[in-house]
Amino acid sequence: MLNGRTAVVTGGSRGIGRAVALGFAGNGANVAVVYNGGAEAADTVCREAESLGIRALNYKCDVSDFASVKAVCERIYADFGRVDILVNNAGITKDNLLLKMSEAEFDGVLGVNLKGAFNFSKHLSRYIIKSPCGRIINVSSVSGITGNPGQTNYSSAKAGMLGLTKTLAKELASRGVTCNAIAPGFIDTDMTKGMPQAVFEQAIKNVPLRRMGNPDEVAALASFLASDAAAYITGEVIRIDGGMCI
Repeated sequence: MLNGRTAVVTGGSRGIGRAVALGFAGNGANVAVVYNGGAEAADTVCREAESLGIRALNYKCDVSDFASVKAVCERIYADFGRVDILVNNAGITKDNLLLKMSEAEFDGVLGVNLKGAFNFSKHLSRYIIKSPCGRIINVSSVSGITGNPGQTNYSSAKAGMLGLTKTLAKELASRGVTCNAIAPGFIDTDMTKGMPQAVFEQAIKNVPLRRMGNPDEVAALASFLASDAAAYITGEVIRIDGGMCI
């Protein structure tokens, strides 16, 4: 489905990013795994991806650093010779109520979650527009649609990604590039594993399907959006949340 294409996945060493990278590899795409912490985990993802018969390399990068991202994007293009797909998945949380949230907590989350997506879109778009099947997929969140108490920073960043998605969809459409956003809900990742039991139980009650999603389900949606079957879909925000935001 993605044979011969090259995909860049930020935050690709764990959670949703890991599942997306391996999902792409399973569909025949070469993958560039971008990570900032956990070199061993990134190496493991690349080994697993290569066992599927494709080429995979990892790149350490602070996605919030404009110059560092530019340098990494140039390396990726030099290594693979093409970039067809970008998945802006890198994200962090620093939750706090507004009255207690520090400037550093706000800026840090915006820097990684939103500016990081801008940085990679900015520096890779020049390569993606050369592809006959260019795709940008932004991993947002239902928090960016509905807001979430204690996540002024995270919700703002994820909402910003929706505006970024729609604007890029309009700007890049003339070059045949689509740009869509995925908005996951309650997904079983490292971000949710440390939740207090009472909070977890309440969250499950808010999901009509009465369960958490898993990263592979999100990855399947990303693979669809990256495929030829989704060539006429652009500027969309697709929730994958078990009905949480109906």
